[in-house]
Amino acid sequence: MARMAPLPHLPSDPDDDLEAYVGLAEPEAVHRARSRGWTDVRSLPPHTIVTLEYRAGRLNFEVDGGVVRRCWKG
Repeated sequence: MARMAPLPHLPSDPDDDLEAYVGLAEPEAVHRARSRGWTDVRSLPPHTIVTLEYRAGRLNFEVDGGVVRRCWKG
Protein backbone atom coordinates (compact mmCIF):
# COMPACT_ATOMS: atom_id res chain seq x y z
CA MET A 1 0.00 0.00 0.00
CA ALA A 2 1.34 3.44 -0.93
CA ARG A 3 1.93 5.87 1.90
CA MET A 4 1.13 9.54 1.67
CA ALA A 5 3.73 12.10 2.61
CA PRO A 6 3.23 13.55 6.09
CA LEU A 7 1.45 16.87 6.30
CA PRO A 8 3.68 19.83 7.14
CA HIS A 9 3.23 21.56 10.47
CA LEU A 10 1.34 24.64 9.37
CA PRO A 11 0.99 27.65 11.64
CA SER A 12 -2.47 27.90 13.12
CA ASP A 13 -4.93 30.48 11.86
CA PRO A 14 -6.23 33.18 14.21
CA ASP A 15 -9.19 32.12 16.36
CA ASP A 16 -11.88 34.25 14.75
CA ASP A 17 -15.60 34.17 13.96
CA LEU A 18 -15.69 34.28 10.16
CA GLU A 19 -19.45 34.87 10.04
CA ALA A 20 -18.90 38.17 11.88
CA TYR A 21 -17.30 39.61 8.71
CA VAL A 22 -20.40 39.07 6.58
CA GLY A 23 -22.25 42.35 6.15
CA LEU A 24 -19.27 44.57 7.01
CA ALA A 25 -17.98 47.20 4.61
CA GLU A 26 -14.81 45.96 2.91
CA PRO A 27 -12.40 48.47 4.54
CA GLU A 28 -13.78 47.70 7.99
CA ALA A 29 -13.52 43.95 7.38
CA VAL A 30 -9.92 44.20 6.15
CA HIS A 31 -8.92 46.33 9.16
CA ARG A 32 -10.60 43.91 11.56
CA ALA A 33 -8.94 40.87 9.94
CA ARG A 34 -5.45 42.38 10.11
CA SER A 35 -5.95 43.48 13.71
CA ARG A 36 -6.93 39.90 14.61
CA GLY A 37 -3.76 38.41 13.15
CA TRP A 38 -4.61 37.42 9.58
CA THR A 39 -1.40 37.91 7.58
CA ASP A 40 -2.95 37.82 4.12
CA VAL A 41 -6.39 39.28 3.38
CA ARG A 42 -7.84 39.27 -0.11
CA SER A 43 -11.08 40.66 -1.46
CA LEU A 44 -12.64 39.03 -4.48
CA PRO A 45 -15.64 39.95 -6.60
CA PRO A 46 -18.46 37.39 -6.83
CA HIS A 47 -17.85 34.34 -9.03
CA THR A 48 -14.08 34.88 -9.18
CA ILE A 49 -12.20 31.73 -10.13
CA VAL A 50 -9.53 30.95 -7.53
CA THR A 51 -7.09 28.10 -7.09
CA LEU A 52 -7.73 25.56 -4.35
CA GLU A 53 -4.36 25.74 -2.58
CA TYR A 54 -4.65 26.43 1.12
CA ARG A 55 -2.53 29.19 2.63
CA ALA A 56 -2.35 29.38 6.40
CA GLY A 57 -3.03 32.88 7.66
CA ARG A 58 -5.06 33.95 4.62
CA LEU A 59 -8.63 35.20 4.87
CA ASN A 60 -10.77 35.58 1.75
CA PHE A 61 -13.71 37.90 1.31
CA GLU A 62 -16.27 37.83 -1.48
CA VAL A 63 -17.18 41.49 -1.83
CA ASP A 64 -20.21 42.79 -3.73
CA GLY A 65 -21.20 46.45 -3.69
CA GLY A 66 -18.45 47.20 -1.17
CA VAL A 67 -19.89 44.74 1.39
CA VAL A 68 -18.54 41.34 2.45
CA ARG A 69 -21.01 38.67 1.34
CA ARG A 70 -18.94 35.58 2.19
CA CYS A 71 -15.76 34.82 4.14
CA TRP A 72 -13.48 31.77 4.23
CA LYS A 73 -10.00 30.69 5.30
CA GLY A 74 -7.16 29.75 3.04
